[in-house]
Amino acid sequence: MKKRILLYFLAILGLSIACKEEGKADYLPESVGAMNTLTVVIDNELWKSSVGDAIRENYTAAAQGLTWDEALFSVTQIPQQIFSGSIRNTSSVLYVMEDSLNVAHMKSNMYAKPQKVGVIKGRNKQELIENIKKTSVEFIKNFKTLEISKAQKRFEKSLNKEKALVDKFKISMKIPSIYRVGREEDNFVWISREIQKGNMNIIAYTMPENGFQNDSTFAQDIIRMRDSIGDLYIKGSDVAGKNNHMITEKAFTPYVFPAEVSGKKAAEVRGIWEMSAYPMAGPFLTYIINDKENNRKLILEGFVFAPATKKRDYMFELEAILKSVQFNVEEKK
Repeated sequence: MKKRILLYFLAILGLSIACKEEGKADYLPESVGAMNTLTVVIDNELWKSSVGDAIRENYTAAAQGLTWDEALFSVTQIPQQIFSGSIRNTSSVLYVMEDSLNVAHMKSNMYAKPQKVGVIKGRNKQELIENIKKTSVEFIKNFKTLEISKAQKRFEKSLNKEKALVDKFKISMKIPSIYRVGREEDNFVWISREIQKGNMNIIAYTMPENGFQNDSTFAQDIIRMRDSIGDLYIKGSDVAGKNNHMITEKAFTPYVFPAEVSGKKAAEVRGIWEMSAYPMAGPFLTYIINDKENNRKLILEGFVFAPATKKRDYMFELEAILKSVQFNVEEKK
């Protein structure tokens, strides 16, 4: 009987704590911060030291697959005594300090929601540097995932309602209304938007389920696939005597990573596109998604043309759109 009473008491206590935590989260302000920005809370002297060097090495490294070097994050450093008030509502925060503890962990929704705060403590500079290096991959992934979800939520305020993707592939994506369908073929949809100095583009098509058989030639097969699609559908300005179309940059093989998109296994490909007979180029991001339920590989790609312009945030917007894909969507009557 006493054991039952104790268990009942613990259950009530646990429920009470959970409700308090949930109630606290309900009253948190909305997080703020521009896309791909990171607030680093660290003492000024530490920031100028080898500890700051380690942070910059990991968090301002060049983002992959862009036409020129752009940092993963735009970093703002502030000392601990200034980290108060509305500044604490920044969505992505890295908190670094010397302490009697040697710990590193990620916390969610400490001062605002949604928010990720990476906490790194160490008893000396060496421990801080080790913790920075040890956690950077995980922390960057968490910050990027948060930014993706925030971007997708912003898209929902005004979505494109065209039905091309549903009609052709039975998929949907959270595409802002500023984008427009520009071309539809039996197995190809091209959606784009104009930007100040160029355009942002999304294309979708499918390949047979067994379209990539040999791991040893996977990268080359991807290039052949992209170049054939460019030849069919993505033509450039006429050049006398030449077939001018989009190809994968010849000088460098694209980066290829394992990925997961909408719960399905996929390959993520980042690289540079160019025109075969004219000096135009820009970054692209491709997802090759194993859609076994529909016996196919779904190919989603985003690419940007914006000469003499930074492209990191454009590519990040396209990544957020592509990662919002939903499968087996039926057209609403």
